[in-house]
Amino acid sequence: MIDNFSDKSKEYALYRPSYPREAIEFLIALVEEKKQAWDCGTGNGQFAVELAEYFDRVWATDLSANQIKNAVPHDRITYKVEQAENAAFPENSFDLISVAQAIHWFDFDGFYPAVKKVLKPEGIFVAIGYSTIQIPPHLNEIIHHFYTEVVGKYWDKERRHIDAGYQTIPFPFREIETPAFEIELHWTFEQLIGYLNTWSSVKHYISQNRENPVDIIQEKLKNAWGGTEKIKVIFPIILRVGKKGKA
Repeated sequence: MIDNFSDKSKEYALYRPSYPREAIEFLIALVEEKKQAWDCGTGNGQFAVELAEYFDRVWATDLSANQIKNAVPHDRITYKVEQAENAAFPENSFDLISVAQAIHWFDFDGFYPAVKKVLKPEGIFVAIGYSTIQIPPHLNEIIHHFYTEVVGKYWDKERRHIDAGYQTIPFPFREIETPAFEIELHWTFEQLIGYLNTWSSVKHYISQNRENPVDIIQEKLKNAWGGTEKIKVIFPIILRVGKKGKA
């Protein structure tokens, strides 16, 4: 697994969106027992906290010690700094295994055998994430240009899986059909800028050019923002769900 977010862990915790309640409830309804769940690549624990409302125990692992340090504490969550492909859990341990906005960074050849070993026979595997932000058209044009032209070449190759809605990742499970979900938020200008600063492509741009590319568009975005305090922000949910067995 690639670690792109250790040095942005506080910003990630502040500015990355949480998942909608209806999506969580859909997933929980698929699970027969709710004893143990494993959230892989947990980051700051956003998804693990959602699971902890339903499961007796949630194990949340991440490669980044800084992400774990900034994770949301919860009585039913055990956080561990551990690589998902090499996580040490007993066979048939988990009723649900999830990866939220992270599976595109994983070594699939190492990860999926680990999942099949520790997932219960009727357990559920979930790969969930969200695609590119959608905002009002006059602002979206600026963001799209930033995404494709300013930082476009600084995205890791794994980003293509997000753009393809996770349809390009291997998925060796019996897939379950899912409805469409989306995250709807209302953000201030400062929240939008904070979110842009969490992009991995922005981090790579800064590393190579010693300047922040968000500064290039910040004034233009501010001028286009208008008199409103907040704007509506949509993140379409990416979701693939399955059980053990051949795809």
